Amino acid sequence: MPTEIYLIKSGMTMTEGVVEEWYIADGASVTQGDLLYRLETEKINLDVDAEASGIVRHLVAAGETKEPGDVIGLIYGEGENPADHPAAGASPTSAAETQPPPVAASTGSEPAATPRAAAPSNPDGRVFASPAARRLAGELGVDYTAATGTGPGGRIVEADVQLLASTPGAGVAQTGQLGGASSPVARKLARELNVDLSQVAGTGPGGRITKEDVERAHASPAPASQSSRSAAGGESVKHSGMRKTIARRMHESLQEMAQLTMDMDVVMDDAIKLRTQLVEEWADEGIKPGYNDLVIRACAKALEQHRLMNSSFTDTALEVHGDINVGMAVALEEGLIVPVVKSANTLGMKALCSETARLARAARDNLLTVDELQDGTFTVSALGMFGVDSFTPIINSPQAGILGVNRLRDEVKWDGNTPQRTQVMRLSLTWDHRVLDGAPAAQFLQTVKGLLESPYRLLV
Repeated sequence: MPTEIYLIKSGMTMTEGVVEEWYIADGASVTQGDLLYRLETEKINLDVDAEASGIVRHLVAAGETKEPGDVIGLIYGEGENPADHPAAGASPTSAAETQPPPVAASTGSEPAATPRAAAPSNPDGRVFASPAARRLAGELGVDYTAATGTGPGGRIVEADVQLLASTPGAGVAQTGQLGGASSPVARKLARELNVDLSQVAGTGPGGRITKEDVERAHASPAPASQSSRSAAGGESVKHSGMRKTIARRMHESLQEMAQLTMDMDVVMDDAIKLRTQLVEEWADEGIKPGYNDLVIRACAKALEQHRLMNSSFTDTALEVHGDINVGMAVALEEGLIVPVVKSANTLGMKALCSETARLARAARDNLLTVDELQDGTFTVSALGMFGVDSFTPIINSPQAGILGVNRLRDEVKWDGNTPQRTQVMRLSLTWDHRVLDGAPAAQFLQTVKGLLESPYRLLV
């Protein structure tokens, strides 16, 4: 019997997914472990490997939405007949007429049957590469976009990066060439300014992309390829799959829950002193705690005391979670993603800071795994870096709460008749009123406030 290709389940809350792209064409051969298809879910896009070798038959077309566990294709081994299941959208007759030959037994010495093209890119200029290839390129300090892809559809895989790194001068473009190697400062700035480095001409030594090159590219951006202008001068920008999924999930969250938001001010003077001391103390280890880290640590400790905030409402019961897994919202160009700090209450302050930094880097580099995006029980979302004083965060269903972190602002407090400068941060808590009422929600927020105002307690 052929091996069934399933739409994999990427998290406990996943209810559907889209077969975004087939890497192996219908009727083409695949080797076990090769990239087979790309899955798009509400939280992540990921590549799925083939579990067997043989001839691939698509049962659904790219772009179709299916439920986890649905059979979306088949892999036929030696002697099996793919014509038994017509391709998606094809008639049985046409499938039989185009039937590929049975899989031949491998001698272990044949060359690859079909040469792969150079790495393709999508309309926004992003080069297709496997997460493992991107991770290896970062470790080896090479520009993976300079590699020639030999994976499915010309996708760049680890072997391509290894070959690039072993070739003298590889990965470094000539002066003025697009998409050459780049300095760490240039890559950081490109992420902040949403500049596609593959479209930037490097003017540094050997064609290396510099900070100035990124600034020039940002000052004169290329026109958006996913938009069209109307006669009146307006613009229509096509929804990305991630944008549509975020919109659906946020709308469903508001429809299904009784969400309310309350604000509370926290005096941050002692927390600021503690953070400054920790930054200096851990500088040699490359660990730089942020205010969000202090808030995540405070939430994790507060959730131990207020267990209802660490629960989910179902039709039959209130599920109080045993683990405390705090999601941290990370803003990307294509949308918001929420990696999860697992067992956050068991991590010391230094370990937590290291983990949040690692997750944030992985999110920006598109290297998060499915496991790092699932099983969150509470979420922290920050907009303070944009000067926001208060906002209404939307709960990440099926969680019971989400805490919004706002900017630090100067206030005045009085010591008798003497005014003194103080710094205050407002926290915005949205909670599910089906799970807990206003008083216990306020008590949770008071606990977070108390921990931040006496921050030495975060170190124990």
